[in-house]
Amino acid sequence: MYASKMIMELLPNVHLLGVFIVSFTIVYRKKALYPIYTYVILNGIFCGFAAWWIPYLYVWTILWGVVMILPGRIPKKIQPLVYMAVCGLHGFLFGTLYAPAQAIIFGLSFKGMIAWIIAGLPWDCMHGVSNFLCGILIMPIVSALKLAERMTGKD
Repeated sequence: MYASKMIMELLPNVHLLGVFIVSFTIVYRKKALYPIYTYVILNGIFCGFAAWWIPYLYVWTILWGVVMILPGRIPKKIQPLVYMAVCGLHGFLFGTLYAPAQAIIFGLSFKGMIAWIIAGLPWDCMHGVSNFLCGILIMPIVSALKLAERMTGKD
């Protein structure tokens, strides 16, 4: 996850993190928290444990939680769209999810927090659209992970 983020760093708010989180959650359920928090810790180690990092402690877990509460038996034909939509929605809401921690850290009022969210809307739109489009990779990754699990006998 961390390597994919670094490789795609040239494209602002375009990455595969949501794709990996959704895919890992579908296959590994609670154990998907391991790669999520490994990514968060690596980000802190290599990019600094600064104010921007604090929301990472919860913002990715929200995506994990949403996928966890989705029905287990989504019809196969609509699975890709459902997972793409969830991934995209997380991107559209990223700034809004991120904002409360930033408001507390920087002492913003509620109005200040709303202004911060509004200022970030163009970035959130780019994030949401790219998450949705990259989400086309979710089901192929899920299939590959399940195949790997069967091949190693850890089904």
